[in-house]
Amino acid sequence: MLWSFARPHRRTLALGILLGLTATGLTLATPLATKWVLDGLGVEASLAAPIAVLVVLLVLSTASSFGQMVVLGRLGETIVLDARKSLIHRFFYAKLEQVQRFRSGEVVSRATNDTLLLKSAATSSIVDLINGVVGLVGTIALMAILDLPLLLITVVVISLVIAAFIVITPKIGEAEKASQAALGKLSANLEGGVRAIRTVKASSAEERESQRVGRDAEESAAHSMRAVWYQAVVWAVAGGGIQLAIIVILGFGAWRVDLGVLAVSTLVAFLLYAFNLVGPISELSQAITTLQSGLAAASRIRETEHMELEDPQRRPTTSQESDGDTQAPTLALRGVSARYAGSDTLALHNVTLELPRKGHIAIVGPSGAGKTTIMSLLLRLFDPEAGRIELDGVPFENLSLHEVRSRMSYVEQETPIIPGTIRDNVLFRAGEQVPDYEVWGALEVVRLAEKVRTLPDGIDSSVDDTNLSGGERQRIAVARALVRPPGILLLDEATAQLDGATEAAIQAAIDDAARDGVVVTIAHRLSTVLEADQIVLLDQGEIRDKGTHAELLGRDELYREFIAALKIHSV
Repeated sequence: MLWSFARPHRRTLALGILLGLTATGLTLATPLATKWVLDGLGVEASLAAPIAVLVVLLVLSTASSFGQMVVLGRLGETIVLDARKSLIHRFFYAKLEQVQRFRSGEVVSRATNDTLLLKSAATSSIVDLINGVVGLVGTIALMAILDLPLLLITVVVISLVIAAFIVITPKIGEAEKASQAALGKLSANLEGGVRAIRTVKASSAEERESQRVGRDAEESAAHSMRAVWYQAVVWAVAGGGIQLAIIVILGFGAWRVDLGVLAVSTLVAFLLYAFNLVGPISELSQAITTLQSGLAAASRIRETEHMELEDPQRRPTTSQESDGDTQAPTLALRGVSARYAGSDTLALHNVTLELPRKGHIAIVGPSGAGKTTIMSLLLRLFDPEAGRIELDGVPFENLSLHEVRSRMSYVEQETPIIPGTIRDNVLFRAGEQVPDYEVWGALEVVRLAEKVRTLPDGIDSSVDDTNLSGGERQRIAVARALVRPPGILLLDEATAQLDGATEAAIQAAIDDAARDGVVVTIAHRLSTVLEADQIVLLDQGEIRDKGTHAELLGRDELYREFIAALKIHSV
């Protein structure tokens, strides 16, 4: 799983491995050079050559280690960048229903925390694992050359350490994965709480929310502490095992020197190799624990790969380009039934509706009637289960997503603000090539130009620094839809948070848009309903009735109840 992230950079990884092996090989040669120095003490030989060799080994080993750190550091950052960009691309291009299965805080956690854990696991841990194995095998081989009885004692101790690794390391991976999942839950709940901070304070729920999110933090910490405990055991076993081996080697080796069957220089060289075992075994233990964390992170990242990505420009190969029928309705739903993923009931059932080329259409009905579902289908956020939708007489399935969505301006009920400047937000749909006077014109329509002019940077002011109210955010979203409208305006109650004067100004702009194209509004306010040319009444996923306000008021009891409720709400 980790290899899939490192594979595109295998040449750079190979260079890092080569540099690591070089450093390991030079380190392995140092005890032999030290033995050469010690052997020369008793025969009055020149020490210049062995000391020069030791210096050369030191310089080359240091240079190799430095090069390895630079190569692997850059590689790690590149892998993190690739993983993050892949996640970002996947979440923005995936089908809406699949994206909504993840909470926003969890998405952020996967793109930040998980990718950081991936960095070390996919680079340095792989190299450390290879270096550790080579260093361990090389050290044991050179020990065998120096003295076989001492080696047998060393192997027994190392076998106990390896056995402990085999038992403990899977538990580290389990704890790390649970910790990362809890951290994702913490991010999601904290983000939701901060977003609703006004409601939290108004409900005197600070302590309750603090404790709820705090429990998520405690859960993550508990799993992390369990992983730390296992890691500590691994390190203790590794370090203690090596120290025990050195004590045994020193005692057994001194006894063999006293018997005259082992030279002092050989015992010193062997001890140096025993001390060198700390390096490979530490590298292996660190690599294994890091790999376990990385595998858990990679598993969470890979969980997003099942999401089906949209291609906005793709159209069926069998379809031919068509400008459509200028006499046909702008939009038409013909026998459309739709169901949300995982639901047993239909959200819409056999709906047939034609939207004229010009005019204002209001869609009304009780909660759950299917109003938002119609908007989602028109925007092609998901496809109907049965029936078809047409744009200028051309079925949606014969058009690309871009061809459909580029014909529409959409203002959703939550009116999100895009990070950036006011200009960025107003031109988010139309593009950056629109001159400033059109931006100011849209802001004038929604009665926000006066406030924007008071800001230090005008339309180039950051929205994060302007303390926009909910109504002002809604006005920016409406202004975004009014800049070069493409002919179809979809409004999910775009005036819900506005005062009467501003609502009247925006309603006038909507009326202008309805004279040049079609405006479709999900209506929750009486004024919106009264201004519509045609009203579509939905109930339980079906069209119950449609007509003008006067027609529906005279013949439909549900509509009369709806209007009565709106009047009460308006008062």
